[in-house]
Amino acid sequence: MLSSSLRASRARAYATVASSSSANVASINHGQPTSSVTVLVKAGSRYETKPGVAHCLKNFAFKDNEKRSALRTIRETELFGGVLSTSLSREYLALTADFLPGNEAYFVDLLASQVTSPRFARHEFQESVAPLVQGESTAAYNDPAVLALDLAHGIAFRNGLGASLFASAGNAVTNEDVKAYADKVFSKDNVAFIGTGIDESLLQKLVGEHFTATGTGAASSPATKYFGGETRIAPSPESHHHAPQTVFIGFGSSSVSPELAILSSYLDPTTSLKWGQSTSPIASLIVPGTTIKSVYLPYSDGTLAGVLIQAHDAAAVKTAAVGVAKAISDVKAGSLAGDSFNVAVAKARFRLASQLEERASQVTTLGSKLFGGAQGSLESLSSVLEKTDASAFSKAAVLSSKPTYVAIGDVGSLPYADELGL
Repeated sequence: MLSSSLRASRARAYATVASSSSANVASINHGQPTSSVTVLVKAGSRYETKPGVAHCLKNFAFKDNEKRSALRTIRETELFGGVLSTSLSREYLALTADFLPGNEAYFVDLLASQVTSPRFARHEFQESVAPLVQGESTAAYNDPAVLALDLAHGIAFRNGLGASLFASAGNAVTNEDVKAYADKVFSKDNVAFIGTGIDESLLQKLVGEHFTATGTGAASSPATKYFGGETRIAPSPESHHHAPQTVFIGFGSSSVSPELAILSSYLDPTTSLKWGQSTSPIASLIVPGTTIKSVYLPYSDGTLAGVLIQAHDAAAVKTAAVGVAKAISDVKAGSLAGDSFNVAVAKARFRLASQLEERASQVTTLGSKLFGGAQGSLESLSSVLEKTDASAFSKAAVLSSKPTYVAIGDVGSLPYADELGL
């Protein structure tokens, strides 16, 4: 049994990781007033067998299975005062139940039945799943910020982590495609049960009673490789008149990169004090009508980081993009040193520590350990940051890699990457 500890803000927390005869099991317990169990499946978009099938599988959650109808699932959950939710990332599909302590047996059984005996009824796919998928995809493609990050992943990584989170009309997914994907990913080695506010021995016992996977083997995808590049697209007709002009400037790596964590924290214009002034070199670029956000997205074997710029005027976006590009060029030239470097490292470490206190990050971190047997990416990055100095940072190859650049909006007016000196 592999043991580790995660700090909690209110009380001493503990986490245990174990592999039972039926599935991987982990728990975090520091006396929370509510409990939760998440079925974490390596079924994110990077593992999908057909573009969009992971998105469809997510929306099949909590539908009819051999033990319960969808209506019964909803009504019984309401009677117990519970909440059911799903989420999809590029690496994991998560089915979660939040509930009051004492109802563990019911919700573990409910979650287990979702991955051991789904029906994938054709009428549910046609009447519920497909419309939900279409609606979520349409909303994503009409949101320039979401679309920019989705496109950036495709440019940065191409395959694997580059796969879109959303199904598209050009890649029609059938009910049979979803069944085949579920048969592949709902296997013992590919599923983990992670609890919070629940004793590990109880969770392991309940999982052993209710989860009986029929297959073995973990999902796999090509090793992550960073490429970088540029794309420019006009907004969709539905959002043409109200969507902001958008530019994303980013960099990536094929590993968990402390350098990108430091760069992202250094550029982050968020202030430490509500009425204080940010120390970020791009904070002065934020004017009324313009938003600038630092983006940092770490994965098990890759990282994408950068800056997202939006405004309703292409000229304002260009002005901000020029300033961001200059700040990045200055960092490449060695401007980030001394106290500025120390502040950036401290901000990066604090951001990671804060994420590790969030339930979703704890689940992902423990899931990484269960599936890979290695230290979770966020925890390992935190320890590496402590040992990174300004000299090693300035020599990092990731800072001289090809940038990832996305422009959405008035492509005739928005700048090209080379015009910014990238």
